[in-house]
Amino acid sequence: MSESEAVVTVVQDASKPEYDIVVDGEVVGSAQYVDDGDGVHRYTHTKIDPGHEGKGYAATLVGAALDAEREAGHRIVAECPYVASFVEKHPEYADLLAD
Repeated sequence: MSESEAVVTVVQDASKPEYDIVVDGEVVGSAQYVDDGDGVHRYTHTKIDPGHEGKGYAATLVGAALDAEREAGHRIVAECPYVASFVEKHPEYADLLAD
C-alpha cells in the first residue's frame, strides 16, 4: 500500500490527555496537552515517530486536534513550539488561543 493510500485518522485518547494520529491501525504520533480548567488545554508536546516524519502527519494531527478543540468550545495555549508554529502559519486557528 502506498503512502497516498494509507488510512490516516486522528483520535482523542480517552485514557490520557492527548490526540493520537493513527496510520493503517498504528499510532505513529501524538499531541499532548494539560487541562488547565475553564475549557483551556495547554499543548505541551507534539511528536511523530521517526519512521513517519516528513510525511505531513504532524500538521494533520495538530489541525484535527485544533478542529476538535474548536468544536468542543475549548481554547488552547500553544506551549509546544510545533503547535505555536502551526497556529502562526494557519491564522484561522488564532481565535483558539487563550488570552
